[in-house]
Amino acid sequence: MHHDGMAFFALDAAGTRGLLVINHEYTDEGLLHAPGASAAERVRKSQAAHGLSVVEVALRDGHWQLLRPSAHARRITLATPITLSGPAAGHPLLRTAADPQGLQVLGTLNNCAGSRTPWGTYLAGEENWAGYFGGGDARSTDQRRWGLQPQGWSGWERHDERFDTRRHPNEFHRFGWIVELDPLDPRSTPVKRTALGRGA
Repeated sequence: MHHDGMAFFALDAAGTRGLLVINHEYTDEGLLHAPGASAAERVRKSQAAHGLSVVEVALRDGHWQLLRPSAHARRITLATPITLSGPAAGHPLLRTAADPQGLQVLGTLNNCAGSRTPWGTYLAGEENWAGYFGGGDARSTDQRRWGLQPQGWSGWERHDERFDTRRHPNEFHRFGWIVELDPLDPRSTPVKRTALGRGA
């Protein structure tokens, strides 16, 4: 849902076959979920609907078609391991019980925009990420500065404890970065480039 960053990566010299990389910035909860879905099911589905997608397409008989299966096709969701790189990697504020070294995050969300780099990768920026966390009433000055509210927009913190900053305060610092993806290598691990700064 709500894609606003797409890039094409040609797989042939003619540019008639290639990969589309698109972002999934946010979800429209009213359209995404079937009636009667439990709150926990809704959270899991919403989390799976965020992130990035790589799909393979080809121009055939004057029309672009999705190619399935594709060795390149993949989804980057909130369950995908992503490496932290740059000056913030390993910082105490990025360390959690699940990642005591602060070097690998599970997932990406609210990827806004996106672009192909001159070296052939794709960049997307995580924005408005603070709205997915719930902080209760005892939020720190830093958390308030980044926009943390007592409750997250969709209540994720009630069904996925890593979005509850009272239980996992540093998970909050692991989002808001530029994510780099190599679509041509489906086995590659995406990277959050902390040297490019952090945004809200």
